[in-house]
Amino acid sequence: MSGGRLSIVATPIGNLADASERMRAVLSAADVVLAEDSRRTGRLLMQFGVEARLLSFHEHNERDRVDELVRRLVDGEHLALVSDAGTPAVSDPGFRLVRAAHAAGVRVETVPGPSAVIAALSASGLPTDRFVFEGFLPAKAQARKTRLSALSHEPRTLVFYEAVHRISDFLSDAESVFGSERMACIARELTKRHEQIVTTTLTELRRQVDTGQIVAKGEFVVLISGAEAAATAGAVDPELLVRELLAAGVPVKAAAKAVAVATGTPRNKLYQFAIDLQD
Repeated sequence: MSGGRLSIVATPIGNLADASERMRAVLSAADVVLAEDSRRTGRLLMQFGVEARLLSFHEHNERDRVDELVRRLVDGEHLALVSDAGTPAVSDPGFRLVRAAHAAGVRVETVPGPSAVIAALSASGLPTDRFVFEGFLPAKAQARKTRLSALSHEPRTLVFYEAVHRISDFLSDAESVFGSERMACIARELTKRHEQIVTTTLTELRRQVDTGQIVAKGEFVVLISGAEAAATAGAVDPELLVRELLAAGVPVKAAAKAVAVATGTPRNKLYQFAIDLQD
C-alpha cells in the first residue's frame, strides 16, 4: 500500500459546534485540503484556527484532477477532502477520487461527522431501517415527474435534496405521483438557528410551503415514506379480498375497512365495490 493517505473529512452543516477535535487535527495535519469552494472552506478553517493549504476540487474539475492527485497520494502526500458542508462525496464531488485512490492502493480513511441525509432521517419520524437517497432530481418538470413515477412503488423511505426555488413544484409533482395522503417530511436549515422539521402529508406540506408556514429559505431535505408493502407487492387483489370477506359473513363496512388498511386501497372505493356485489 502507498505511503500516502486520503482523508474524507465531514464538516459542520450549520452549527459550528458540531466540528470534532479529530476534524481539526486531520485538516491541520494534511499537506493539502481539497475544497469544493476554497474561499468558503478557508473562512471555515479560519474560525477553527486551522491553517491549511487549499486546492480547489469541484464537479467541474474533478475528472481532470484525479490522476494528478492520485500521483501525489502515491508519492506519499496526505490529502484531505472536504465539501462545502457535511460529508464529502455524498451528492458532492469526490467519489471518483476515492475510487481511484483505492485502485492505486492508497490508504483511505474517514473522519465522520455531520450529514444532512442522516440528520433528517433521524428526526423525521419516518421509517429509517431502510431508505433510498436520490439526491437532487432533474430540474425540468417532466424529467422530475418521470423519476418520481419510477419510485412510486419503492417500499423504502425516499430522501431527496431540493433547491428552495423548486420546493413547491417538487411537492406538487410528488403529490400527484404518490397521492395526497402519503406521509412526508421537510427538514430545512438543519442545525442552524432557523431549523424547521415538519412531518405530515404531502398535501399539507405543500400547503405550508405555499402559505409560508414552512419558510422558503435555506437548504431543504425532503423525505417521503415508502409505498405500503402489500400495495407494492402487486400480488394481492383488494377486490378479491373483499369478496372473500363478504363470503365469510363479514359486514360490508368492516370488510371495506379491513382491506383498505391492509392494501392501501381507498376505503370508499372498496365500500362501493362491496355494495355493488351485494346488489
